[in-house]
Amino acid sequence: MSKTNLQKILSIAGEPGLFKFVAQANKGVVVESLSTSKRSMHGMSARLTSLSDISIYTEDDELPLLKVLESMKEHLGESEAPSPKSKPEELKEFFAAVIPGYDRDRFYVSHMKKIVDWYNNLKQYASLDFEVAEDNEEVQNKEKVEPTSN
Repeated sequence: MSKTNLQKILSIAGEPGLFKFVAQANKGVVVESLSTSKRSMHGMSARLTSLSDISIYTEDDELPLLKVLESMKEHLGESEAPSPKSKPEELKEFFAAVIPGYDRDRFYVSHMKKIVDWYNNLKQYASLDFEVAEDNEEVQNKEKVEPTSN
């Protein structure tokens, strides 16, 4: 299975599950459901969010969803994440173990439910092995050629 690019995985407001970006169309975007592989088109007014643009609040800053998913994978191994229908206390306990510094006032149970649902969807229908965009500075440093002295 190939690596998952979170920039191309979308959450669509009002639609269950996750979607893979397929193409830009004149009046919107074409997406494919991860779970059913059915394609659909969503107009410009649809609220689409790339998973790469999502972060959760921590006590210090914000933690990108990629880091959250990686921490969950490290914590869970091959197991699934708790069900989104788990009791709020169970979800809070789970996230306290995975991200001890999450902001208890701004990272709500509703967010936790979405993230465990997304994790289980990615585990089942895509891959938890993620593509990581290289840092621009790192790429620039690789391209620099050291001058040689004569």
